[in-house]
Amino acid sequence: MDYRDTNYQSSLLDQARQRRRYLYRTSKRVFDMMMSLLGLLLLMPVFIVVALLIKLEDPRGPVFYSQTRVGVNQRPFRMFKFRSMVADADHQLNQLLQRSDVAGAMFKMKQDPRITKIGRIIRKYSVDELPQLLNVLLGQMSLVGPRPPLPREVATYTSHDLQRLTVKPGCTGLWQATVRNEVSFAEMVLLDLQYIARRSFLLDLYVLLLTIRVFVKPNGAY
Repeated sequence: MDYRDTNYQSSLLDQARQRRRYLYRTSKRVFDMMMSLLGLLLLMPVFIVVALLIKLEDPRGPVFYSQTRVGVNQRPFRMFKFRSMVADADHQLNQLLQRSDVAGAMFKMKQDPRITKIGRIIRKYSVDELPQLLNVLLGQMSLVGPRPPLPREVATYTSHDLQRLTVKPGCTGLWQATVRNEVSFAEMVLLDLQYIARRSFLLDLYVLLLTIRVFVKPNGAY
């Protein structure tokens, strides 16, 4: 065996990359399971308080809201959130689509009339996202990854945009923890692809630390 052979060296490098990817995926899943379970247990008092506040404002509406999102390899799943809008928000959406404050295949509106009073507060501090820890525990999401898109958004994706769906979506990510709604959809995709190219356990920890800061000092969530 000629150890100077370039094909042999390339094969060794490929094997090393595959081992690193496998180790990263395995450690990431174990970490996701442990932290999501711990988070659900420790945050139970917060869940109870938020649920009571939602019910006090709108006794007839549900506490939780579930919505079909698109996950890794374009597989659909039901994503959970605290309800931050009026009960018939989905039926009102078509009337508001042209008023999005974010350019591209994503709807975001700063003064969305469907958002309730308590909803505006829990959105500002991203508390409405906490039930997604259940999605993480079920293996549908990861703690860190691209934002899970809606089916109607994916229907407009280019082949470039679809690269976002090659990894599990996350509760938080580079976009959510940094610029949030201050950038266009195209810039969000770029951040997601940068994360996918550079993803590692250390990068995930860094994004999680940034996210903790966002809970304390919101970065433009609405």
